[in-house]
Amino acid sequence: MKVDGRLIASQIINRLMPRVSKLKQKGITPTLAVILVGDEKSSAIYVRQKELKAKEIGAKTRIFRFDENVSNEKLGELIKTLDKDPNVHGVILQRPAPKAIDVERLVELISPVKEVDGFGKESVYTVPVAAAVIEILNEIFKNLKVEESFEKWLSSQEVVVVGKGQTAGQPIISSLRRSMVEPLVIDSKTENKNEILKDADVVILAVGKREACETPALKNGVILIGVGLSADDEGKTRGDYDEKEIESLASFYTPTPGGVGPVNVAMLMKNLVEACENLSK
Repeated sequence: MKVDGRLIASQIINRLMPRVSKLKQKGITPTLAVILVGDEKSSAIYVRQKELKAKEIGAKTRIFRFDENVSNEKLGELIKTLDKDPNVHGVILQRPAPKAIDVERLVELISPVKEVDGFGKESVYTVPVAAAVIEILNEIFKNLKVEESFEKWLSSQEVVVVGKGQTAGQPIISSLRRSMVEPLVIDSKTENKNEILKDADVVILAVGKREACETPALKNGVILIGVGLSADDEGKTRGDYDEKEIESLASFYTPTPGGVGPVNVAMLMKNLVEACENLSK
Protein backbone atom coordinates (compact mmCIF):
# COMPACT_ATOMS: atom_id res chain seq x y z
CA MET A 1 0.00 0.00 0.00
CA LYS A 2 1.34 3.39 -0.99
CA VAL A 3 1.54 5.88 1.87
CA ASP A 4 0.12 9.28 0.92
CA GLY A 5 2.59 11.74 2.44
CA ARG A 6 0.70 14.71 1.01
CA LEU A 7 -2.44 13.67 2.86
CA ILE A 8 -0.56 13.23 6.14
CA ALA A 9 1.09 16.62 5.65
CA SER A 10 -2.26 18.31 4.96
CA GLN A 11 -3.65 16.89 8.21
CA ILE A 12 -0.72 18.36 10.12
CA ILE A 13 -1.11 21.70 8.35
CA ASN A 14 -4.83 21.78 9.14
CA ARG A 15 -4.06 21.30 12.84
CA LEU A 16 -1.56 24.16 12.75
CA MET A 17 -3.84 26.74 11.11
CA PRO A 18 -6.01 27.45 14.20
CA ARG A 19 -2.87 27.85 16.31
CA VAL A 20 -1.50 30.41 13.85
CA SER A 21 -4.85 32.22 13.80
CA LYS A 22 -4.77 32.43 17.59
CA LEU A 23 -1.29 33.96 17.47
CA LYS A 24 -2.37 36.46 14.82
CA GLN A 25 -5.22 37.58 17.04
CA LYS A 26 -2.49 38.70 19.42
CA GLY A 27 -0.73 40.55 16.60
CA ILE A 28 1.96 37.88 16.19
CA THR A 29 2.77 36.14 12.91
CA PRO A 30 5.10 33.11 13.00
CA THR A 31 8.13 34.08 10.92
CA LEU A 32 10.84 31.81 9.55
CA ALA A 33 14.18 33.17 8.37
CA VAL A 34 16.02 30.93 5.91
CA ILE A 35 19.63 31.53 4.87
CA LEU A 36 20.40 30.00 1.47
CA VAL A 37 24.02 29.84 0.31
CA GLY A 38 25.11 28.85 -3.20
CA ASP A 39 23.12 27.55 -6.14
CA GLU A 40 22.52 23.93 -5.10
CA LYS A 41 19.30 22.95 -6.89
CA SER A 42 18.00 20.72 -4.11
CA SER A 43 18.47 23.48 -1.53
CA ALA A 44 16.49 25.92 -3.66
CA ILE A 45 13.69 23.37 -4.01
CA TYR A 46 13.58 22.77 -0.25
CA VAL A 47 13.41 26.50 0.44
CA ARG A 48 10.57 26.95 -2.02
CA GLN A 49 8.61 24.15 -0.34
CA LYS A 50 9.08 25.87 3.00
CA GLU A 51 7.83 29.15 1.58
CA LEU A 52 4.69 27.52 0.21
CA LYS A 53 3.82 25.64 3.39
CA ALA A 54 4.48 28.67 5.57
CA LYS A 55 2.10 30.69 3.42
CA GLU A 56 -0.48 27.91 3.67
CA ILE A 57 -0.60 28.05 7.47
CA GLY A 58 -0.47 31.85 7.51
CA ALA A 59 3.17 32.21 8.53
CA LYS A 60 5.86 34.39 6.95
CA THR A 61 9.25 33.55 5.47
CA ARG A 62 12.27 35.77 5.03
CA ILE A 63 14.81 34.36 2.58
CA PHE A 64 18.43 35.56 2.63
CA ARG A 65 20.39 34.45 -0.45
CA PHE A 66 24.17 34.50 -0.79
CA ASP A 67 26.64 33.18 -3.35
CA GLU A 68 29.03 30.44 -2.29
CA ASN A 69 31.85 32.93 -1.66
CA VAL A 70 30.13 34.56 1.30
CA SER A 71 32.26 34.50 4.44
CA ASN A 72 31.37 32.58 7.59
CA GLU A 73 31.80 35.84 9.48
CA LYS A 74 29.12 37.58 7.44
CA LEU A 75 26.72 34.68 7.90
CA GLY A 76 27.47 34.64 11.60
CA GLU A 77 26.62 38.32 11.96
CA LEU A 78 23.34 37.82 10.11
CA ILE A 79 22.41 34.87 12.29
CA LYS A 80 23.11 36.87 15.45
CA THR A 81 20.94 39.71 14.15
CA LEU A 82 18.06 37.39 13.27
CA ASP A 83 18.38 35.59 16.58
CA LYS A 84 17.91 38.87 18.45
CA ASP A 85 14.98 39.98 16.27
CA PRO A 86 11.74 39.49 18.28
CA ASN A 87 9.76 39.28 15.04
CA VAL A 88 11.72 36.21 13.88
CA HIS A 89 10.75 32.93 15.54
CA GLY A 90 12.79 30.39 13.59
CA VAL A 91 16.20 30.58 11.90
CA ILE A 92 17.54 28.01 9.42
CA LEU A 93 20.86 27.72 7.61
CA GLN A 94 19.73 25.63 4.66
CA ARG A 95 21.49 22.31 4.06
CA PRO A 96 23.30 21.19 2.02
CA ALA A 97 25.58 24.22 2.02
CA PRO A 98 28.92 24.71 0.20
CA LYS A 99 31.87 22.95 1.86
CA ALA A 100 33.49 26.26 2.84
CA ILE A 101 30.53 27.09 5.08
CA ASP A 102 31.03 26.00 8.68
CA VAL A 103 27.45 24.89 9.14
CA GLU A 104 27.92 23.16 12.48
CA ARG A 105 29.52 26.19 14.13
CA LEU A 106 27.05 28.66 12.65
CA VAL A 107 24.03 26.67 13.74
CA GLU A 108 25.24 26.87 17.34
CA LEU A 109 24.82 30.67 17.12
CA ILE A 110 21.05 30.16 16.92
CA SER A 111 19.19 30.09 20.24
CA PRO A 112 17.79 26.62 21.03
CA VAL A 113 14.23 27.93 20.97
CA LYS A 114 14.72 29.38 17.46
CA GLU A 115 16.75 26.50 16.02
CA VAL A 116 13.66 24.89 14.45
CA ASP A 117 15.67 22.59 12.16
CA GLY A 118 16.69 20.62 15.24
CA PHE A 119 20.39 20.22 14.37
CA GLY A 120 21.80 22.34 17.18
CA LYS A 121 23.28 20.53 20.19
CA GLU A 122 20.83 22.29 22.52
CA SER A 123 17.85 22.58 20.14
CA VAL A 124 14.53 21.79 21.77
CA TYR A 125 13.05 20.42 18.53
CA THR A 126 13.25 17.10 16.71
CA VAL A 127 14.85 17.25 13.26
CA PRO A 128 11.81 17.48 10.93
CA VAL A 129 12.78 14.55 8.71
CA ALA A 130 13.11 12.31 11.78
CA ALA A 131 9.78 13.53 13.12
CA ALA A 132 8.27 12.87 9.68
CA VAL A 133 9.42 9.25 9.69
CA ILE A 134 7.86 8.67 13.13
CA GLU A 135 4.65 10.38 11.99
CA ILE A 136 4.44 8.16 8.90
CA LEU A 137 5.07 5.02 10.93
CA ASN A 138 2.29 6.11 13.29
CA GLU A 139 -0.11 6.49 10.34
CA ILE A 140 0.86 3.02 9.10
CA PHE A 141 0.24 1.65 12.59
CA LYS A 142 -3.29 3.14 12.58
CA ASN A 143 -4.02 1.29 9.33
CA LEU A 144 -2.96 -2.00 10.92
CA LYS A 145 -5.73 -1.62 13.52
CA VAL A 146 -3.97 -3.59 16.21
CA GLU A 147 -4.94 -3.29 19.87
CA GLU A 148 -1.50 -2.52 21.31
CA SER A 149 -0.06 0.99 21.53
CA PHE A 150 2.04 2.52 18.76
CA GLU A 151 5.09 2.55 21.02
CA LYS A 152 4.71 -1.14 21.88
CA TRP A 153 4.15 -2.08 18.25
CA LEU A 154 7.16 -0.10 17.04
CA SER A 155 9.44 -1.57 19.70
CA SER A 156 8.39 -5.06 18.57
CA GLN A 157 9.51 -4.43 14.99
CA GLU A 158 12.91 -5.26 13.54
CA VAL A 159 13.86 -1.80 12.27
CA VAL A 160 16.77 -1.22 9.90
CA VAL A 161 18.10 2.19 8.88
CA VAL A 162 20.22 2.27 5.72
CA GLY A 163 22.52 5.29 5.78
CA LYS A 164 23.68 7.38 8.73
CA GLY A 165 24.36 10.81 7.23
CA GLN A 166 24.14 13.90 9.45
CA THR A 167 21.08 15.39 7.73
CA ALA A 168 18.82 12.33 7.66
CA GLY A 169 20.09 8.92 8.75
CA GLN A 170 21.66 10.00 12.03
CA PRO A 171 18.72 12.13 13.22
CA ILE A 172 16.33 9.28 12.36
CA ILE A 173 18.45 6.79 14.31
CA SER A 174 18.52 9.16 17.31
CA SER A 175 14.76 9.71 17.12
CA LEU A 176 14.08 5.97 17.05
CA ARG A 177 16.28 5.48 20.10
CA ARG A 178 14.29 8.15 21.95
CA SER A 179 11.22 6.07 21.06
CA MET A 180 12.89 3.10 22.77
CA VAL A 181 13.76 1.40 19.46
CA GLU A 182 17.33 0.29 18.80
CA PRO A 183 17.58 0.06 15.00
CA LEU A 184 20.12 -1.97 13.09
CA VAL A 185 22.22 0.38 10.97
CA ILE A 186 23.64 -0.33 7.53
CA ASP A 187 26.29 1.90 6.02
CA SER A 188 28.82 1.62 3.19
CA LYS A 189 31.12 -0.52 5.35
CA THR A 190 28.50 -3.09 6.32
CA GLU A 191 29.47 -6.46 4.88
CA ASN A 192 26.38 -8.56 5.69
CA LYS A 193 23.86 -6.03 4.38
CA ASN A 194 21.48 -8.56 2.79
CA GLU A 195 21.55 -10.76 5.88
CA ILE A 196 20.37 -7.83 7.98
CA LEU A 197 17.71 -6.75 5.48
CA LYS A 198 16.09 -10.16 5.06
CA ASP A 199 14.76 -10.16 8.64
CA ALA A 200 13.70 -6.51 8.73
CA ASP A 201 10.07 -5.57 9.37
CA VAL A 202 10.73 -1.88 8.71
CA VAL A 203 13.45 -0.54 6.42
CA ILE A 204 14.20 3.19 6.38
CA LEU A 205 16.45 4.21 3.50
CA ALA A 206 18.36 7.47 3.83
CA VAL A 207 21.10 7.02 1.27
CA GLY A 208 20.33 9.28 -1.69
CA LYS A 209 21.35 6.63 -4.18
CA ARG A 210 19.12 4.88 -6.68
CA GLU A 211 18.24 1.33 -5.68
CA ALA A 212 20.07 1.52 -2.36
CA CYS A 213 18.67 -1.88 -1.42
CA GLU A 214 18.14 -4.98 -3.54
CA THR A 215 14.54 -6.19 -3.72
CA PRO A 216 15.44 -9.91 -3.36
CA ALA A 217 16.98 -9.12 0.03
CA LEU A 218 13.65 -7.90 1.43
CA LYS A 219 11.02 -10.11 2.99
CA ASN A 220 7.39 -10.14 1.92
CA GLY A 221 5.29 -7.60 3.84
CA VAL A 222 8.17 -5.29 4.71
CA ILE A 223 7.44 -1.61 5.45
CA LEU A 224 9.64 0.68 3.34
CA ILE A 225 10.25 4.35 4.15
CA GLY A 226 12.26 6.15 1.47
CA VAL A 227 14.02 9.28 2.68
CA GLY A 228 16.99 9.59 0.32
CA LEU A 229 16.72 11.57 -2.91
CA SER A 230 18.77 11.56 -6.09
CA ALA A 231 18.37 12.70 -9.69
CA ASP A 232 18.21 10.31 -12.64
CA ASP A 233 19.73 10.88 -16.08
CA GLU A 234 16.77 13.07 -17.02
CA GLY A 235 17.10 15.20 -13.91
CA LYS A 236 13.98 13.77 -12.27
CA THR A 237 13.95 13.21 -8.52
CA ARG A 238 14.08 9.55 -7.54
CA GLY A 239 14.02 7.68 -4.26
CA ASP A 240 16.21 4.95 -2.82
CA TYR A 241 14.19 2.10 -4.32
CA ASP A 242 12.30 1.28 -7.51
CA GLU A 243 8.63 1.56 -6.61
CA LYS A 244 7.52 -0.78 -9.38
CA GLU A 245 9.79 -3.49 -8.04
CA ILE A 246 8.68 -3.26 -4.42
CA GLU A 247 4.96 -2.35 -4.64
CA SER A 248 3.82 -6.00 -4.63
CA LEU A 249 6.34 -6.95 -1.95
CA ALA A 250 5.93 -4.18 0.61
CA SER A 251 2.88 -3.99 2.87
CA PHE A 252 3.40 -0.20 3.01
CA TYR A 253 5.84 2.08 1.22
CA THR A 254 6.39 5.79 0.70
CA PRO A 255 6.61 7.11 -2.86
CA THR A 256 9.02 9.71 -4.23
CA PRO A 257 7.84 12.40 -4.62
CA GLY A 258 4.83 12.63 -2.32
CA GLY A 259 6.10 10.51 0.56
CA VAL A 260 8.41 11.71 3.32
CA GLY A 261 9.09 15.11 1.73
CA PRO A 262 5.73 16.82 2.35
CA VAL A 263 5.58 15.49 5.92
CA ASN A 264 9.12 16.72 6.53
CA VAL A 265 8.13 20.29 5.63
CA ALA A 266 4.91 20.04 7.64
CA MET A 267 6.88 18.98 10.73
CA LEU A 268 9.18 21.97 10.25
CA MET A 269 6.09 24.21 10.25
CA LYS A 270 5.00 22.52 13.48
CA ASN A 271 8.37 23.37 15.03
CA LEU A 272 8.02 26.98 13.84
CA VAL A 273 4.56 27.38 15.37
CA GLU A 274 5.77 25.87 18.65
CA ALA A 275 8.73 28.25 18.63
CA CYS A 276 6.44 31.22 18.10
CA GLU A 277 4.14 30.09 20.89
CA ASN A 278 7.07 29.59 23.26
CA LEU A 279 8.59 32.98 22.45
CA SER A 280 5.24 34.73 22.83
CA LYS A 281 4.49 33.52 26.35
